[in-house]
Amino acid sequence: MIYVASVPSGEQRARAAVSEQTQDRTHDPLRRRRMEIFAFLFLTVFLIPALAVATVGGYGLAVWVYQMIAGPPGPPAPPAS
Repeated sequence: MIYVASVPSGEQRARAAVSEQTQDRTHDPLRRRRMEIFAFLFLTVFLIPALAVATVGGYGLAVWVYQMIAGPPGPPAPPAS
């Protein structure tokens, strides 16, 4: 049986180089710290407030729809005489 050693093509070498560059960028401590700060700011400035507004708004809508069907809360109105 004859074994032929394969030589990586130019495309394969380019992919390996890009892979190494990507790995270097993700393991860079400064870049990782910036990404963590960005994620923290995104969560605290946009996502959490948006979820809070959506939760309160959804609850208000549910109460409003319930009161449209069941009537406002409180004792029943006295009978008309």
